[in-house]
Amino acid sequence: MGKRLDLLIQLAHGLAVQFGDSCEIVIHDLKAEQLEHSVVHIEHGHVTGRELGDGPSRVVFDTLSKDPSKIKDRLAYLTKTDDGRILKSSTMFVRGDNGTVEYIFSLNYDITALLAVESAVHDLITTEKESRLSDSDSDSVDDAQPQQIIHNVNDLLDSLIAQALSLVGKPVAAMNKDDKIAVVKFLNNAGAFLITKSGDKVASLLGISKFTLYNYMDAGNR
Repeated sequence: MGKRLDLLIQLAHGLAVQFGDSCEIVIHDLKAEQLEHSVVHIEHGHVTGRELGDGPSRVVFDTLSKDPSKIKDRLAYLTKTDDGRILKSSTMFVRGDNGTVEYIFSLNYDITALLAVESAVHDLITTEKESRLSDSDSDSVDDAQPQQIIHNVNDLLDSLIAQALSLVGKPVAAMNKDDKIAVVKFLNNAGAFLITKSGDKVASLLGISKFTLYNYMDAGNR
């Protein structure tokens, strides 16, 4: 292991001890030969059920598909586990000497119990007037959904494909060329085609050839 990774592991262990077993800390190595197994260190993996050698999250592929100069840390956003627990997550990008992102350092803190306490306290302290105001202002509530924690690249690809199809809002059989280009553009922007054999799967799903798929990728970049 290099000095940079040794330092990250030291920090991960210290933070894990500081914040306790509700805080998972994961290190992804973007220099790994097989990105399907990018997790090189994990503390308190029981929080999400991940283990050493597990695959990358969507944020890894988002990172690899972007201009390194435009990549910024993403802090204090919500994710969720397979069993529905809510996590407060932060993702930090660790760069090498040449400015490229070499590691991703992620924290996932299980706040499910804290949210339950917050809800109970809110019910106790909220007045009738505040309740009416809250109901009337329902359109302003942030409806952003927590991102699903993914364990392997096959699940990640399936999740991205489902999002792309939902975005278009049509079954594949009813899609025209523009609809399929929109699907391919979404997947390409999300880094889906960095996943091994993803092109074969998407081409088969859309009923197009690999050659047509590449043309759609070019069209989506215009």
